[in-house]
Amino acid sequence: MKNRNFVPDCFHYENGELFAERVPVASVAEETPFYCYSKATILGNYRIYDSAAKEAGLKHTICYAIKTNHNPKIVSMLTGLGSGADIVSGGELYLAKKCGIKPEKTVFSGVGKTAREIDEAITSGILQINIESASEADLISSRAKALNKKVSVAIRLNPDVDAETHEKITTGKKENKFGISFSEALALYRKIHQSGSVNCFGIDLHIGSQILNCAPFAKAFERAASFMADLKNIGIDISNIDVGGGIGIPYSDLDNADADALITEYMRTVKKIFGGEGKRIIFEPGRFLIGNAGILVTKIIHVKKTENKNFIIVDAGMNDLIRPALYDARHAILPVKKTNGTTDGASYSVVGPICESSDVFADDYAASAPRAGDLLAIMTAGAYGSSMSSNYNMRPLAAEIMTDGDRAETIRRRQTYEDILRGC
Repeated sequence: MKNRNFVPDCFHYENGELFAERVPVASVAEETPFYCYSKATILGNYRIYDSAAKEAGLKHTICYAIKTNHNPKIVSMLTGLGSGADIVSGGELYLAKKCGIKPEKTVFSGVGKTAREIDEAITSGILQINIESASEADLISSRAKALNKKVSVAIRLNPDVDAETHEKITTGKKENKFGISFSEALALYRKIHQSGSVNCFGIDLHIGSQILNCAPFAKAFERAASFMADLKNIGIDISNIDVGGGIGIPYSDLDNADADALITEYMRTVKKIFGGEGKRIIFEPGRFLIGNAGILVTKIIHVKKTENKNFIIVDAGMNDLIRPALYDARHAILPVKKTNGTTDGASYSVVGPICESSDVFADDYAASAPRAGDLLAIMTAGAYGSSMSSNYNMRPLAAEIMTDGDRAETIRRRQTYEDILRGC
């Protein structure tokens, strides 16, 4: 686990063939596209994260962000390591309970919780609900009174900090829909504290995803620490500090990030700013735990050369992995079987079959004489891959396979057309 590049040790070449742990990727490629995950990498990533927090001397709880990948096998694996859950819907609460995650290790985030979802969270006795607006605070308070239960909450603060990440995954600026300004939050804490139906258990902040330096975190944490002092002055002494997720990972050699150094610096930043408070730190990692543990394996259908551009057309589409179309994200792409030849000097765009011009996985891809039938691996696809996939163009959801040493197990079978239409 020492190699924290976008190609972890579990994905490696032997005699020119890509392996997932000790399983040749081509040997499980009966039908493409499919996701392939490494169990060893997921478990190793969790332990790295947990160890970094412990080495920093933090009292902490890890709540896996289920939205990043909701495969029950993966959620259950993390449960076995002691993970809690960061949920954003009633469905994710249901999944967390089915996978054995204790309610007292579950936090509920998100700007649009319904009354039904709030009721489910309150009756389940989860650790805390993270409040995103004054109207939501009123709804939570009224539902707690109706259920005759006291609910623990935190208010999600919007620190107005630029996370220096893609604009579509930044969440801590004042123009974003997430969280509450510090000035509004202070009055809201006072109001709900006096309501008698809620317990002001903590503060919450999450400034964005895929952040590759600690400066934005430090700025947001310092503002939150100052706010905590203001809370204490009005008689509210919180127990939990929920710092969200956000730590990024390298997606290609273009990402100038050393994940080992980054997680160490991040934990030291948390410790420096919050460590003297004696509070429990809640972490909500997702991408860090499973991003580099998964690949999307796809087959070349056609090689198309035109006067202006060359294309490698594959059978995976933006319905299978939407990040490139949605976030302009670029994942490294590797051949499943290397050839001995050099590249043909041509540059290719790797594109899918979806009827959208944005269905592009990579531009300027250098391939060695690509041919129909060759397999490609789209790397670092474990997070926000399968969980964001869809049936657009009436395409079945891809299968998901987990490797464990020299064994491979299907943890979600490929959908059929009948599956898509079931319930219609």
